[in-house]
Amino acid sequence: MTEHVKAEVVLQATNLQLTYDRPILRDINFCIRNIVRPGLSQGQVVSLVGRSGIGKTQLIKIVSGLQQPTAGRVTIYNNKPVKAGDMGVIFQNYYLFEWRTVYQSLMLAAKKNSKLFAMEKQIIEQYAEQFQLTGHLNLYPQQLSGGQRQRVSIIQQLLKGSDFILLDEPFSGLDVCMLDKAVALLQQVSLSDELKTLIIVSHDIETSVAISDTVYILGAEPGKAGATIKKEIDLIERDLAWVKDIRREKRFLETIEEIKREL
Repeated sequence: MTEHVKAEVVLQATNLQLTYDRPILRDINFCIRNIVRPGLSQGQVVSLVGRSGIGKTQLIKIVSGLQQPTAGRVTIYNNKPVKAGDMGVIFQNYYLFEWRTVYQSLMLAAKKNSKLFAMEKQIIEQYAEQFQLTGHLNLYPQQLSGGQRQRVSIIQQLLKGSDFILLDEPFSGLDVCMLDKAVALLQQVSLSDELKTLIIVSHDIETSVAISDTVYILGAEPGKAGATIKKEIDLIERDLAWVKDIRREKRFLETIEEIKREL
């Protein structure tokens, strides 16, 4: 197992419940800790997997502070209650300012990140090249394809520089080439700061697990209404985290099958 220490808590979900006319989520508890690896700046990448309609998007909204739970709480760092704006969130609808060009929207995001002061234009151009959007910077969102809008949304949140980035189905709509680039960039982001935490919700279990250190399985239990965290899989303990070409490993494929059985 790779040498590491799980240090201070960066995010804690405690007894989360969500009820409308029926229970949607119940007894949601999980804890994300800062991962420390000798000689390396290592962030956290967590995947949340579950069947369609199980409540993953609602949980993302609660974790990000965009929706209040019926009961329970989410805190970051030293028991600070999470609030809207604390995290960058990328939803499936890829919301963009329709009246601004791609470049204008990205510049607006970059200006919110003090670490990019005086380098905004350079960093935007670098991201645009990585995501093959250089020729689209002066276009408006309505002139983009769905996949292009998605790439702009991802860049937008990366530019803002939040310690937390929540991604709802970030791999949908990407072709094989763009998928590899997106995965590489997310891995690069996770290594940029030890407190950088990515939480990924996706139907693409293999891709999510391949870049994660922890997987939480959200699902229903017999005789109980509402979804809960059925299982936590520590990929570090299984020597499945931070391994190049991990998809070829037998133990990786076995873990994927294990996850599917839990869904």
